[in-house]
Amino acid sequence: MAKRVKRKRAAAERGNGAVKPSSRDRKTLGDLTGLADRVVTAAQRKRDPHVDIPSRTLSNVSYNRRKRFIEMGSNTNRRQLFNLSQAKAYMQTMLVASGCKRLIDEGKTTSIRGLYYLLKHTIKGTKEETFAEQSECDPIIEDVEVLLNSLREELHLFAQKRGDMVGEITLIDSGDEIDCSRMGSGGYGIPSIVEPEVIQFKKCDAKFILHVEKDTVWQRFNEDKFWRKHHCLLTHGAGQPPRGVRRMLHRLHDELGLPVYCLLDNDPWGYYIYSVIKQGSINLAFESKRMAIPDAKYLGLRSRDFRRCELSDSVKINLNDTDRKRAKQIASYPWFENKQPWQKEIAEMLANGFKLEVESLISKDISYVTEEYVPERLEKQDWLD
Repeated sequence: MAKRVKRKRAAAERGNGAVKPSSRDRKTLGDLTGLADRVVTAAQRKRDPHVDIPSRTLSNVSYNRRKRFIEMGSNTNRRQLFNLSQAKAYMQTMLVASGCKRLIDEGKTTSIRGLYYLLKHTIKGTKEETFAEQSECDPIIEDVEVLLNSLREELHLFAQKRGDMVGEITLIDSGDEIDCSRMGSGGYGIPSIVEPEVIQFKKCDAKFILHVEKDTVWQRFNEDKFWRKHHCLLTHGAGQPPRGVRRMLHRLHDELGLPVYCLLDNDPWGYYIYSVIKQGSINLAFESKRMAIPDAKYLGLRSRDFRRCELSDSVKINLNDTDRKRAKQIASYPWFENKQPWQKEIAEMLANGFKLEVESLISKDISYVTEEYVPERLEKQDWLD
C-alpha cells in the first residue's frame, strides 16, 4: 500500500512539472524566493521596491594580488520600481528571475535565447512587449546572475557549446560514462553546464592540460595523438573560451591538480585570452574564484620565435593600429605591468611590427608544432607566467 502511495505521489509531481531539486538548486531557489520576498515586504510596508545590482564596470573591478585574480568591488546601481526611467528594467529583472525559478522547479534547462522567447509577450492591456529584442534580455540575465551571486548555469541557463576535449580521462556526464580517449576525431564536446551535479570525474591518468586557442590547431594535436604520447588532456575553446570551457579547466585544475598550459597566438588577442583564463574577466569578476586559474602558463608563440624557428617572411601578419593600442592596454594590466618577461614580450612584438599565429609553424612541417615545438618548450619549462 505504501509503495502505491509513493508511486501516485511521484506521478502527481511529474504531472505538475515538479522534480526533486539538488542541493545547489535548493540554494538558488532560496535566493530567488528571497528576491521575491523582498518585493512583497517592501510593498507591505508601502516602500518603493528596489534591487541593488553590483556594477559590472571596469571602475568596480580590482586585481587581488594575494589571490591573483580579478574581483568585483562593492559599488552597486539601484533599480527602483517607482522610478519611470527604471520601472521597465525592474520588471524585466523580476521576470527573468521568475523564469529561472520555473526552470529549476521543472528540472529543465534552456539557452539564453530560449529564455528570451519563454518570457517574451505583450503585457496585458497594453501594446508594450516585455522584451523587444534578445539584446534587451541578455544584460538583464547578467544582472540577475550578479545580483544572486550565481553562475548562469546555476539558473539552469546554458550558452552555446563551443569547445572540445580529448585525452586520458573518464567522466560521468548526466549519468552516462564518457571515455575521452575513445572519442575519435571529434573529441568530447564540452557542454555549457559542467557543474559537479552534472559532470563527475571518474578516472584520470593525464598529467597536465594543453589548452589551444583554435579547433584547427586542436585537430592537428588530436590527429597526431599528442595527448596519448604525452599523457595529457587536450582542449580548445574556439578562440575566446566560453564559460563552460573555462569552468571545466578550472575544475580539472582545482579538483585533479592538473597544470594548465595555454598554446595561443603571438598577438594581443592571444595575450588577452591567456589573461582571461588566468585572472578572469571584468564581466564575470564576481565568479573569478570559480573560473580563474592563476597558475596557468602561457606556452604560446613568442615574439622571438620568428627568428628562433627560422620562419619565412610570408607568415608575418602586420600589426594595425588597433593591435598596437590593445597590446599597450594589456601591458598596463596590473597583473602584467610588474612582470618584466611579459613587458619584454609585448615590447618585442611591437618592435617587430607583426604578429604570428600558431598555424604559422606548419610552414616548417605539418607536425612541427606537435613533434618539436611544444615538446621542447615543455621539457625546458620555457613559458611565461
